[in-house]
Amino acid sequence: MTASPALAATRPGAPRLRVRWNIFLFLFVFALIGYLQRTSLSVAGVPMMQELSLSEEQLAWLFDAFILGYTIMQFPGGLLGQRLGARLTFVLIGLLAVAAMLVIPLAPLLGTGAALLAVLLLAQLVLGLAQGPIFPVSTGVFEAWFSTDKWSLVQGVQSMGLQIGAALAPLLIAPLMSAYGWQSAIVWTTVPALGVIAGWGWYARNRPTEHAQVSATELAELGTTAGAPAGVTISWGRVRQLLANRDLLLLTLSYLFMNYVYYLLSTWVFLYLVQERHFTVLESGVLATAPPLAAAAGAGLGGYAASQLSRRFGVRFGLKIIPLLSLPAAGVLQYLAVDAVNAYLAVAALALCYACVELNEGPYWAATMHIARADSMAATGLLNTGGNIGGLVGIPIIGYLAAHHAWTTAFILGTVLAVMSAAAWLLVDPTRAAASQIRAGAEA
Repeated sequence: MTASPALAATRPGAPRLRVRWNIFLFLFVFALIGYLQRTSLSVAGVPMMQELSLSEEQLAWLFDAFILGYTIMQFPGGLLGQRLGARLTFVLIGLLAVAAMLVIPLAPLLGTGAALLAVLLLAQLVLGLAQGPIFPVSTGVFEAWFSTDKWSLVQGVQSMGLQIGAALAPLLIAPLMSAYGWQSAIVWTTVPALGVIAGWGWYARNRPTEHAQVSATELAELGTTAGAPAGVTISWGRVRQLLANRDLLLLTLSYLFMNYVYYLLSTWVFLYLVQERHFTVLESGVLATAPPLAAAAGAGLGGYAASQLSRRFGVRFGLKIIPLLSLPAAGVLQYLAVDAVNAYLAVAALALCYACVELNEGPYWAATMHIARADSMAATGLLNTGGNIGGLVGIPIIGYLAAHHAWTTAFILGTVLAVMSAAAWLLVDPTRAAASQIRAGAEA
């Protein structure tokens, strides 16, 4: 389905900045806000424990409640996005996330002791449920608004946004806590999201053909993608096909293995630097920013490189090159980090390792989009379910090993899983499903 000649004739001339990049900017900011919100509790955790009489174990329960909700809502969130459309879905989950965040500073007014802990756990669970659909639904927007050669690029650059959000959390919340307290800090970093949600609801559309500001030139640039039917509702038959798709299941398993390494680096580096490398807390706070900043750069670079490699070598082989090179490299760098005599070399190795891991966000998500096409929201929801199961399983394993000062074992396990993650890519063909559909159509 394409825009009619009469409609195309009434559209404005091509603006310097295409509407699709404005849409992308909203999704970049949603990713940034999401990780700013989820990291806020980590930054505010120490004063919260002191003022609310929470233990370290109870604070860990709050982190786990978020991850549980986030993991649970990945696949259902993708299904929800396909049924409601991205425009409405982001408004609903955005408002729900803001409400859950505001409950946290208000919770002390609602009770103390077990009642307070229950409210905080519920707020964290709801925040995880609200944020779960962000990336699967974003994928559906990318599928509709960008040509296939840009899928890796936009996925990688959006992943930069989440890393920037994680890096901004301590920079924004720490000074606000010092000046106004942890409750006000969370409120002041949460409320601005309402403006982004309102702007999205007013400006965004599910498909380019629905947006009055999309020019005829931009529609021509997007080709058949722009004219695809809006609001593709997935059937249970297609859900079963996705759950049985060999390539999608292999990618999900591979992503699970890789995300053990991701959670090791994103969650435990600070403690490792203090406990094993004997940096002071202040030194560790500064040095621990190096890995996420390297990860942000890696995500953007990986998305760009995967797009270029797919153009040159085709989707089937082009998307494999980065995982087959960078994931084993991440494994080697983990080993070098724990084996390094010089502590600063260990930090550098961890930063490079994190960058190597994040190089793969574009390839993983773009490959899933090629497999699922119109069902990209649901398929990437499944992919990210696997990724976050890697966190749910990996975090307690790493926590146990850290408690016993067995950091070498934790990183060696990461080395093995990184290599296994790369090996799974050898069996993946992102174009297999599309080729099967073409053959079936020809036979019909």
